[in-house]
Amino acid sequence: MQLFPTFDIVELGAGDATKTIHLLQEAVRSGASDHYYPIDISRNTIDYLHTALPSLVPGMQITGLEGEYISMLQRVPVTKPKLVLFLGANIGNMLPDEALAFCKRILNKGDMLLTGFDLKKDPQKILAAYNDKDGFTKAFNLNLLVRINDELGADFNTAHFTHYPVYDPVTGACKSYLISRIRQQVTLDDGTTFKFDKDEPIYMEVSQKYSEKEIDKMAIQAGFKTVSSFYDSNRLFVDTLWQKL
Repeated sequence: MQLFPTFDIVELGAGDATKTIHLLQEAVRSGASDHYYPIDISRNTIDYLHTALPSLVPGMQITGLEGEYISMLQRVPVTKPKLVLFLGANIGNMLPDEALAFCKRILNKGDMLLTGFDLKKDPQKILAAYNDKDGFTKAFNLNLLVRINDELGADFNTAHFTHYPVYDPVTGACKSYLISRIRQQVTLDDGTTFKFDKDEPIYMEVSQKYSEKEIDKMAIQAGFKTVSSFYDSNRLFVDTLWQKL
């Protein structure tokens, strides 16, 4: 006998759903859900999920939606309550005001949101993660210049930029920059040019960290109540389940 309402599962930025598969399998096993709506901006990702998931999660119907989060959420039928997944620490790619505005715009009364937050912790530990000795974050950011070269015909020389991360333990903002090492000009294949002074920064990304009090405050301000929180063994990260009021 089904003792709880069924719901549709929607995932923002689904990627290859490697981790989500386990939740989907349990949802089918328990009878909680039989429809998964992965949202991703990549058509290749959506095509992959349509091909791969039916055999990995039998009994789960897959309807992929290609596009931006808000517009694609509006295309999900409202015949059932929704459980929206925003996992990893993707919400940290927004500044707090942006994250709050985003959360206010999504979901209807009774819908659930499971979202991950990177918690505030030892500032040295955080900074070391974005200035890692193996240079993964540096390579990640420089790769954006490589992609601009490949896709827009630019002539960035990655050797002329250096990676620079900073962390503010008060605001929780960990930001990454690429610093121009010389005075230079970059040109796209359409003739558009960009000039950089020596030591001029390019703001690349933010990875926002939160305290538990800040997370609870955001839930209230966005019109949710906190249902439960799930921590890793070291309490460095949390997945928080909210319900829209």
